[in-house]
Amino acid sequence: MTKIVIRDAKPLWKAGFAIAALTVMQEPVLADEGGVSFWLPGQYASLVAVPSQPGWSLGLVYYHASVDAGRGLDFPQGGEIRAGLESDVNLLFVAPSYTFEEAVLGGRATLGLTGVFGRNETTAEATLSGPGGGTISGDRTDMLTSVGDLYPAFSLKWNAGVSNYMTYITGDIPVGDYEAGRLANIGIGHAAIDGGAGYTYFNPVTGREFSILGGLTYNFENPDTNYQNGVDGHIDWAAAQFLSPQAHVGIAGYVYQQLTGDSGQGAVLGDFKSRVLGIGPQVGFMFPTGTMQGYLNIRGYYEFAAENRAEGWNALVTLALSPPAQAQ
Repeated sequence: MTKIVIRDAKPLWKAGFAIAALTVMQEPVLADEGGVSFWLPGQYASLVAVPSQPGWSLGLVYYHASVDAGRGLDFPQGGEIRAGLESDVNLLFVAPSYTFEEAVLGGRATLGLTGVFGRNETTAEATLSGPGGGTISGDRTDMLTSVGDLYPAFSLKWNAGVSNYMTYITGDIPVGDYEAGRLANIGIGHAAIDGGAGYTYFNPVTGREFSILGGLTYNFENPDTNYQNGVDGHIDWAAAQFLSPQAHVGIAGYVYQQLTGDSGQGAVLGDFKSRVLGIGPQVGFMFPTGTMQGYLNIRGYYEFAAENRAEGWNALVTLALSPPAQAQ
């Protein structure tokens, strides 16, 4: 493996990063109001902090999640309490971005915007009028195919030999399809801002790689429900071994922990802090495509240790098209 492999293995700009995440987006697994949080755990994986090549890039992410809270868990939504939620979600994130050639604070700057389109099918086993209220409806299922919010993002990345560093800021522009009384939404109904930092170790001689990224999300109040989610903390991590200059295998995981409680008139269940962990395998492939460089990453996560949140599984298929590395 040669030094140029590092440049070809640049991280994918994806919906969690705009989402950026980034990701950055409505999380189908359950947390916060109605089981929906801004940050998508697991949206970052290997090579996250490696600087991108200057020019235009395009990230495409297919996301599937299947989660179940069960009848024993209640979730606030739209001024009511949902007893037990089950969701099946399929989303496509489209994330164009531009990396500037001129250095900014000695690093490489990238600006991007992510949009999302998809389908959400959610079932509640019962709807209550309040924490101690009587049942006002039985099983109910809502299905929605529509567009979601927009997620702008800005990042700075630096390379220093085998070490790579990054910082980012992203947010939510709540223009997606959302209704307070509907079980299935694609938008989250409120604005949010998220920022953090990441690190990637990549040794082109041994082919070993490790990445980690952490951040905090501040959620603004949902004006339709007078509900404000608390501050969320999140860590995404990944480790990989390159089998050749074009392919790697490894594992990835995440930790999602709500740090402060929910608030507002709609927060009838109190603080309602949530937590979930996830881990699973990943594979990645690099390939030329016309005048661009392609990168395909496939990974899946099994969730566990959930608190005030459903457990389930999710999978991401990400494709990045970006300028090829320059010969050195």
